[in-house]
Amino acid sequence: MLEARLREAVLLKKVLDAVRELITDANFECSEDGIRLQAMDNSHVALSAIELRTDCFEEFRCDRPMSIGVSLSSLGKILKGANNDDVLSLKKSDDGDTLQMTFESPKSDRVGEFEMKLMDIDSEHLGIPDTQYDAVVKMSSGEFGRICRDLANIGESVKIEVSKEGVSFSAEGEIGAARMTLKQGSGTAMQQAVNLTFSLKYLSNFAKAAPLADEVQLHMSNEVPLLCEFGFENGYVRFYLAPKLSEDDD
Repeated sequence: MLEARLREAVLLKKVLDAVRELITDANFECSEDGIRLQAMDNSHVALSAIELRTDCFEEFRCDRPMSIGVSLSSLGKILKGANNDDVLSLKKSDDGDTLQMTFESPKSDRVGEFEMKLMDIDSEHLGIPDTQYDAVVKMSSGEFGRICRDLANIGESVKIEVSKEGVSFSAEGEIGAARMTLKQGSGTAMQQAVNLTFSLKYLSNFAKAAPLADEVQLHMSNEVPLLCEFGFENGYVRFYLAPKLSEDDD
């Protein structure tokens, strides 16, 4: 049996908004430690990982580990029926094929009850090795989103360079070129200079997690996938993206 109660439905809404452009269907893995999700995007380019630890919830009970196969599109439609400040309760029996969701308004007597059909999804849990990254950039998640949007108007790829002077983001395209630099400060930790190129389409999608956290952390090493992390109290959303081999690669 799974029973979980979120004080505000807006948390699950924000988590869903962060990954819905990348993932269509996925298994929510529930255990006594909380709820996790790990899935590749449809093109098998980016990996998304979500963790909601038990302390995210007002109440949490999971008698045994279970996988809950969910269409994120269907979940999004149901969550539209909840106000941001509604109390959200989740319930699933061990052998049930539906997820029961209840929205309770803290300001009125309104209670909404929904039942969502679940899916059988074959998925393989990918082991993500612990990595000591050459550089870690901490910056405002809003600023990260702004840089991605501005550079996406210029080109399809962004070159991220981390040096002792700071971190720069640059793009080139038919209309010209752009470069944005954040000077070296407390937000950057560097063991070794990094020079990597990534798809702006994917980074722009990652930036949709900004409402979850004021700060984003970019963990980078040469020739190693980028870890883009939005951490919040008792949980996180992480994205992993392999660098492009050259700026000319698609």
